[in-house]
Amino acid sequence: MNAHQETMKHEPELAQHATFVHYIAPAGLVLAVGAAGTAVLAGLGHRWGWWYFMTGFSLLRIGAVIGLAAAVVSLLGGLLARHEHYRNAYLVASVGIVIGLITAGIPGAWMQAAKRMPAIHDISTDMVNPPEFHAIMPLRANAENPAEYGGPSVAMKQTAAYPDIHPLVLAMPPASAFDRSLATARDMGWQIVSSDLRDGTIEAIATTFWFGFKDDVIVRVSALPGGSRVDIRSVSRVGGSDIGTNAKRIRSFMHKMESAGNSAGGNAGGYSVGY
Repeated sequence: MNAHQETMKHEPELAQHATFVHYIAPAGLVLAVGAAGTAVLAGLGHRWGWWYFMTGFSLLRIGAVIGLAAAVVSLLGGLLARHEHYRNAYLVASVGIVIGLITAGIPGAWMQAAKRMPAIHDISTDMVNPPEFHAIMPLRANAENPAEYGGPSVAMKQTAAYPDIHPLVLAMPPASAFDRSLATARDMGWQIVSSDLRDGTIEAIATTFWFGFKDDVIVRVSALPGGSRVDIRSVSRVGGSDIGTNAKRIRSFMHKMESAGNSAGGNAGGYSVGY
């Protein structure tokens, strides 16, 4: 058998091998896209009322597992494609790896954060006399978590986890501080339920972007000698732990309040104090 005949004999095997290598990277990308779609739908399905949030979390975990598998398949496809000099397949594999790892990484990061954060869902700048909800209570009829503050045990956990959460003292009259608080709440995209200048309270609903969780927020402005004190409380309606969401919301609100004062100049700035 001459060399030409030997080559012709192995051509079907070579073609089959080439086809196999060509399809590994696209298969990994398809898995990665499917995993990302599952993860996205996990949150949007709850936001649209298709299923309970725990079902969404289960789908998120499934998406993470698929994403990890997709990254492995894409990596294998990329290694083979690089060895066989299939540049397009190599690029496809790279995209599959990135999408797969991101899809697996997000819930993984959440799980790590949940281990570090305390199992609380009610954060307040005033843990001795926390602001109380009134106007928003009818909207909490189906809430799993109570609106009543959890007391010293919750306060201890908050102090340990979020020692930077404090009231904000502003060198401005209460009416001006109230106006700034209301403007800041609107700027953060909250749904304003009630704003009462007489008792200095603003009640609002904050909706998370992905899962559409409804968290209730109340801002209270009170008078101090020569200025005002701003307190804020943020409470999740469902879930034993908020994974730090309410604390982040309060920090963002306070930062915006202080930034507004700094941009205004003069003596309208604020400073945080501990109580």
